Amino acid sequence: MTQSSSATGSGRTPGKMSRRGGKTSGPEPYDFRRPTKLSREHIRTLQIAYETFARQYATLLTTSLRAVSQVSLVSIEQLTYDEYISGLSSPTIVAMFNIDPLPGTAILEFSLSTAMACIDHMLGGPGGPQPQRPLSDIETPLLHSLIERTLGELRYAFEGIVAVRPTMTTIEYNPQFAQAGATSDAVIVSSFEMRVGTEECIATICLPFGSIFPRLQGERGEGVLTEAQRVAREAAYRNVVAGLEGAPIEVAVRFQPVRMHPADLVGLRPGDVVPLAHTTSTPLAVTTADITFAYAVPGAQGNRMACLVVPSPQPGQRAARRPSPGQLGQKNLAEETSR
Repeated sequence: MTQSSSATGSGRTPGKMSRRGGKTSGPEPYDFRRPTKLSREHIRTLQIAYETFARQYATLLTTSLRAVSQVSLVSIEQLTYDEYISGLSSPTIVAMFNIDPLPGTAILEFSLSTAMACIDHMLGGPGGPQPQRPLSDIETPLLHSLIERTLGELRYAFEGIVAVRPTMTTIEYNPQFAQAGATSDAVIVSSFEMRVGTEECIATICLPFGSIFPRLQGERGEGVLTEAQRVAREAAYRNVVAGLEGAPIEVAVRFQPVRMHPADLVGLRPGDVVPLAHTTSTPLAVTTADITFAYAVPGAQGNRMACLVVPSPQPGQRAARRPSPGQLGQKNLAEETSR
């Protein structure tokens, strides 16, 4: 098997690539107004990742479906989103997923008959010819689960390029309804020969070019920045840091929580005393967004309540003593809190 930016398998049966526009291994037109940006190094990096994904995906299908399955990489191409969508048949399975933390939406696509064969094997069936219809309410969760596990294998394969967390969003049957990008957006399309039992198809993965290309460049991507771009990036970083440091954050000083029965809560009246599990020698927790980041002991500063930040208590260490109002004022460590 040979993989390249436009290579296809040499021993394929007639009509196997009809869903991708009938491409052959002959000469292809080159558009000088839209030059290819993927170099051989980029394609080789993607090839290694996708070959790993193909092996893992084949193992996943074989073990999950209990049917002999094969997945092999056929080609890696740079297309526009409109060219990719126009080359897909309908109906088909178009599973759209996020690739956090990268922006954009990616697509995993394979034939509807292959999806039906997978579900048939998952339910103990023999496979064979499948009906061409949308999935039922029972079949849809089964396919969702299989695709989620497939995306897990994609995450593993791309760890050497970028740490992504693929999460499926929706499934469409008509490619024209899949709104994963603008028609002129550049995408990277990888094609796979997929066989599940006796069912065969060409599966594709479509990634947004603008999201994955900077990761393929790696550290070399920093070298293409001009001096003005570098200065602008540093200024933006300083502005973000300054903005975060000056942002107001709500801080609370809390006692340890206490568990109560609903009947006790309903029966509370003014003047009732609720015993707390917090001992007088234990410092209070200083929290923000339910995250404890410091400890303090209560006190007062003038006519205001305040607290003195103390070292975090260690196991077996006695708690800090309660400070006097003078200590709070002298050390200037008081933090005003609302009860």
